[in-house]
Amino acid sequence: MELFFDYLRFEKRYSPHTVVSYQTDLRQFSEFLRATYELDDTTKADHTLIRSWVVALMQQQLDPRTVNRKIACLRSYYSYLLRTGAVAKNPMLRITSPKTAKKLPDFVPEESLNDLLNSFEFPDTFAGARDQLILELLYGTGMRLSELMGIRPADLSLPGGTVRVTGKGNKQRLVPLNPSLVRVLEQYMARQRHEFGNSGNTSGPLLVTDKGEPLYEKLVYRTVKHYLSQITTASGQQHPHVLRHSFATHLLGKGADLNAIKELLGHANLAATQVYTHLSIDRLKSVFEKAHPKA
Repeated sequence: MELFFDYLRFEKRYSPHTVVSYQTDLRQFSEFLRATYELDDTTKADHTLIRSWVVALMQQQLDPRTVNRKIACLRSYYSYLLRTGAVAKNPMLRITSPKTAKKLPDFVPEESLNDLLNSFEFPDTFAGARDQLILELLYGTGMRLSELMGIRPADLSLPGGTVRVTGKGNKQRLVPLNPSLVRVLEQYMARQRHEFGNSGNTSGPLLVTDKGEPLYEKLVYRTVKHYLSQITTASGQQHPHVLRHSFATHLLGKGADLNAIKELLGHANLAATQVYTHLSIDRLKSVFEKAHPKA
């Protein structure tokens, strides 16, 4: 298993959070095999044993999405074992995933976000400038939280209005920066130089704490929740990823091409982006029902 985890880290370049999730899932699977079948070797598990674990998970009333994530972990694990010759056949080929209800992503209405970003008076401090930049970057580029944490000054081209984003699997993409976001970046970097005197630092992270240390995820979560809670009371609309969903939803609502949105989000395939078409259709239906005489 440790070789598999190293493969995820260094070859697949999975995020630390994903690796930890896989470690947890495989440990639970191993413990199930040991407790239920007195089997200590996961390479000896066939499809019937794996299926019994899936049934046990469902009987625990786990969300189907959680069960599917654990199944995805095993699919990746046994595919790796097959490639390395540790197993002769892949037992996951006979495992089907439970169906899940499609959940549309949460997003914040365009007018509410514009009111927050255009009218709100952020504190005239380094922390205030940083907090504003966090919100502007997440909503203005649609980047993931992990991608935000990895942005460095060297990734920015302010004259060209672009930022280089390193996404899943270490894949890089260029994302345009709107003029107002460029101004927010310039203001933040000027405050950062004044606060910490690191005008020549291009290798360290762009976003830092009040003490100049690398930003950590909990601080981003707290920041986003603090500001979004002022424009929405729905808890599902108060986390960093909702700004990514809002970015895509608002672009699609303005007529942006779906393939262009896919590239901006860094999706590997179009299917992941198509979820936003449902949101757009729901919005169109709402407009139709309110405005059409025959609705």
